[in-house]
Amino acid sequence: MTSNHRIILGIDPGTQIMGYGIVLQQLQKLTLITFGIVNLRKINRSYDRLSHIYERTSMLIKEFKANELAIEAPFYGKNVQSMLKLGRAQGVAIAAALTHQLPVFEYSPRKIKQSITGNGNASKEQMAIILQHLLCFTEMPKYLDATDALAVAVCHSFQHSIKAPKTFKSWDDFIKNNKDRIV
Repeated sequence: MTSNHRIILGIDPGTQIMGYGIVLQQLQKLTLITFGIVNLRKINRSYDRLSHIYERTSMLIKEFKANELAIEAPFYGKNVQSMLKLGRAQGVAIAAALTHQLPVFEYSPRKIKQSITGNGNASKEQMAIILQHLLCFTEMPKYLDATDALAVAVCHSFQHSIKAPKTFKSWDDFIKNNKDRIV
């Protein structure tokens, strides 16, 4: 990939369902590559689930040649045990990205919702509808964990946009701005 392109893998971590979304950013254009879920409910042992999260995240990175990982941060709820399990799932996905030397970016659920909808308290359904229009997909997924992950990738794209290369009005303008390239 050139500096004008990047492939962003967004992850919505979970110990039952892990969502993923992958987008291609070319300057200011965003294109959907794929999105979906990893269903972990049939795996009984928690450490086997974590192993599966690591393997699937690594596979997605390799298969789609991701350049960056954007992941949703765990949020504090009423159940501390659930938050700890979610943190483990997030940590394993981050470890997979770091193994592949990808930079990792973390976003709070509120930041993601704000970035996509303009409202930090938006529902999953509102985000999914906006993403459907933005990225032009027709069928809404059965599990909104997939669109949640897509929202993480899109949020990252919005937060770190790629700037177009500088253009010059004339040869004089180019020379003035590139003195180090003149021999």
